[in-house]
Amino acid sequence: MNDLANRSNMNPLLSPKDLEPSSSKMIVECLLNPGVFKFQNKIWLLVRVAERTIQNENELAVPIYNQFGNVEVIKFNMNDSKLDASDARVINYDGVDYLTTISHLRLLCSDDGINFYESKEYSSLFGEDEYESYGIEDCRVSKIDETYYLTYTMVSAKGVGVGLRTTKDWKIFQKKGMIFSPHNKDCAIFEEKINNKFYALHRPSSPELGGNYIWLAESPDAIHWGNHKCIAKTRIGKFDSKRLGAGAAPIKTAKGWLEIYHGATENNRYCLGAILLDLEDPSIVLARSEEPIMIPTTQYEKTGFFGEVIFTNGHLVEGDTIKMYYGAADEFVGLATFSIKEILKTLNK
Repeated sequence: MNDLANRSNMNPLLSPKDLEPSSSKMIVECLLNPGVFKFQNKIWLLVRVAERTIQNENELAVPIYNQFGNVEVIKFNMNDSKLDASDARVINYDGVDYLTTISHLRLLCSDDGINFYESKEYSSLFGEDEYESYGIEDCRVSKIDETYYLTYTMVSAKGVGVGLRTTKDWKIFQKKGMIFSPHNKDCAIFEEKINNKFYALHRPSSPELGGNYIWLAESPDAIHWGNHKCIAKTRIGKFDSKRLGAGAAPIKTAKGWLEIYHGATENNRYCLGAILLDLEDPSIVLARSEEPIMIPTTQYEKTGFFGEVIFTNGHLVEGDTIKMYYGAADEFVGLATFSIKEILKTLNK
């Protein structure tokens, strides 16, 4: 099993202790899976920040966002027979599920790609309506012409879907609503139109019949999507045997569109693999990883809020080099570089 990643010796670049909570009600629990982009000659991360509320004895408090993007705290009595708190991540009260943490997206910038800080000029992004009341997660950033397209996971009691916001200056955002309905996530828009159409990878879930597979869709406007095609499925006995999903926007190479994706096993061990798609018709799969290109090996990847996890939805490309910013153990943010040529050599047709 080859691990092709060259990890930064500064890893982890970011930990929960590095950021202040969004309000006095909250505690930063985890940093996860940043989107990545360049803007104003700086490298930017749009980091998912998961927070929890301060707890009181004999109570369980869970946070939600109201329609104004402000946190409201719902409190449950631990002795209430309607409360099921057996799962530390998701509780149920009287038939309704609630998350114990809530996520928003925090903008951080860097001059050197290693040391990141918050700029007072740019605000965080929060959940804003009934479909984002449990937070927004795992944003991918794609730039087409002068517009940045932000695809992210919308979470609420109604389900998990894909939202879209666009911006040109990272101060004013156009909210386009939910573009893929529940249950769907891991949406990455190609950074170039093909035959004058937008293309995107996404991951609907159908555990009763089907599975957690990567699909391709096309659109005239990046809002209305159709002609969906399943292009990659789980594989028994491999690193992507239980689920898989797209990382960041596919990378255009002379050989095809190179997509770095995450794959997980039944034991929830997350690794990275790669898939190569045809340049003119990305529904055609040319090659795919038989073995992962990156596996959890370091302490910060193997131990954390949820260990044995490597997950990415953000990178920059400089010639043959992919600079990948990734989530580790659902708690930290790291940096690793890859050679595109070396990845392509490992793929099986």
